[in-house]
Amino acid sequence: MSYLKSTFRHPESPKNALGYTEAVYEGALSTLCAGCGHDSVSNSIIKACFELSLEPHKIAKMSGIGCSSKTPAYFLRGSHGFNSVHGRMPSVTTGANMANRDLTYIGVSGDGDTASIGMGQFMHLVRRNLNMVYICMNNGVYGLTKGQDSATADIGSASKKGVPNMYEPMDLCELAISLGSGYVARSFSGDKDQLVPLIEGAIKHNGFALIDCISPCVTFNNNQKSTKSYEWVRDHKEATGTIDLVPEEQVIEVKNPDEILETISLHDGSTLNLRRHAGSLNVESRKDVLNALEQAKLEDQMLTGLLYHNSNSQNTHEIINSSDKPLSSMGKQDLCPGSDILQAINESLR
Repeated sequence: MSYLKSTFRHPESPKNALGYTEAVYEGALSTLCAGCGHDSVSNSIIKACFELSLEPHKIAKMSGIGCSSKTPAYFLRGSHGFNSVHGRMPSVTTGANMANRDLTYIGVSGDGDTASIGMGQFMHLVRRNLNMVYICMNNGVYGLTKGQDSATADIGSASKKGVPNMYEPMDLCELAISLGSGYVARSFSGDKDQLVPLIEGAIKHNGFALIDCISPCVTFNNNQKSTKSYEWVRDHKEATGTIDLVPEEQVIEVKNPDEILETISLHDGSTLNLRRHAGSLNVESRKDVLNALEQAKLEDQMLTGLLYHNSNSQNTHEIINSSDKPLSSMGKQDLCPGSDILQAINESLR
């Protein structure tokens, strides 16, 4: 059996505004289990970056430890990357972002890496509103260590081991909204039409953007008693509506005029088009969103789509008023103001 990835691509493959084909955004051949939802998420990241015409070398892909944290090897081979210690991706990403704010930061993590060992760092990352995309590939189990329940496993949900979970699950979307995240979404790895524009919108958002993506583990948690299985999610997911991201220079067209069209402006001039039915979720109201998430739990449903958006979100650099010039590009003259200025600063603090 060959594990080499074919380099053949159709000579007339579509190209983006940079002249790149989608193959430029790919990575190595995946070694995850066949059918793993994480591979679908990787493919959605590839598609989103291709459609947005992002320069791969201006992207930093970050991860921790776990099946999900292996995926940066499988997309954006021409990008910067850092695979950090278990649960420590937030602090590493914060340091990188402080040094070079000009990169697009895409962090991928899992429910164990985020909701257990990394929960403390995740919470502070959200409240500082670091300008990054944080994708949690949520399957409810620890896949690398043979299927133990994670902190996002629902009560009564049983993995392959067959023992129902006894503990209350953590809802990352509710947590992120309560801590001030300006862009919160939930999706399903098997719904690429929804996930790709959600990733595009997250990349365009100014500040921290969370996508909690249910991504079934085909080896340890894809049975009928699991609420993170393909079958259960397909039967119980309730979409808030369809979504498209439209860059500033493109014409906005309403595909279905009989549906309500809600247009959300992003900081760079791009817009998110939300097509939804009357009486549905108000994504700009934290109270309405949190109530809707709790109601969905009572009705045994999984609410997906764009859940919350704050158009007035300020990222970490804006909050602390850091230099527009990245620290990584500064020289000694920029970083050392001289003894006179330092003396004046010290005097002002006495």
